[in-house]
Amino acid sequence: MKSISIKDFLASKKDFKIGDHKTDYKADIPKEEGEKLLNSEKEKLYDLQEKLYADSSQSLLIVIQAMDAAGKDSLIEHVFGGVNPQGCEVTSFKTPSSKEYGQDFLWRHYLAVPAKGKIGIFNRSQYESVLVCKVHPEYNLKERVWDDVKDFDKKFWDTRYESIRNFEKHLANNGTRIIKFFLNVSKDEQKQRFLDRINEEDKNWKFSSGDVVERGYWKDYMKAYEEAIQETNTDYAPWYVIPADKKWFTRLAALQIIIDTLEDMNLKFPEVSKEEKEALQKLKIELENEK
Repeated sequence: MKSISIKDFLASKKDFKIGDHKTDYKADIPKEEGEKLLNSEKEKLYDLQEKLYADSSQSLLIVIQAMDAAGKDSLIEHVFGGVNPQGCEVTSFKTPSSKEYGQDFLWRHYLAVPAKGKIGIFNRSQYESVLVCKVHPEYNLKERVWDDVKDFDKKFWDTRYESIRNFEKHLANNGTRIIKFFLNVSKDEQKQRFLDRINEEDKNWKFSSGDVVERGYWKDYMKAYEEAIQETNTDYAPWYVIPADKKWFTRLAALQIIIDTLEDMNLKFPEVSKEEKEALQKLKIELENEK
């Protein structure tokens, strides 16, 4: 079977442009072969998650950002559906509550950071504050710190990017490995998925008229994503731009990046001392002789 190089998806740190990344790329892998590879690689993920849990010295945080209908939920379902739920937690960040607006914009994200030994998945994240809130700067007024949208100048956004970089650097310095995914879907593919949600009754519940409204800001969102990735793409929290027009390939690429990251963390099962092994053998004999 063909393999995937995760370097194909790593965002460049200089002059990053979304347009340089194809939304329909599939590495010349046939769909049937890709789906078989996905299933076999999921077994690796299960084993690595168990090792991460047993090692308990590090954690893995996966940030997923995308336009509506890019496949965030289905990626989480198909990639993590078989892992031990005790060692994996998904947090979906919706519009902040009044309590959350009463704190700094990173507060609720700190609360969801995975404990050592676990995988944490942010379905949307701290980046909403420099994406949707950049396209709609009036949302920032709900934090009750600023009085006018004119306050949201370049200095304001530079400070937000700096806060996010510092947040991620702090986590990385304290044992959390971070990888960030931008699911890069084309505008045409998003349109088709919206139509599918309308035409297929069992998908109607997924459709929101607000999604179509936000689609009207496509260029603004692409600019916001481009700037956010440029400003926060670091060695300790890299961005991966994953083609999202073909969901099966999106899942396969994301899974490969996760596996490679876990393997690079040099995880180990706890070693059992000579004394502990001798004690185990004694207990084994007791159990075998038990009547």
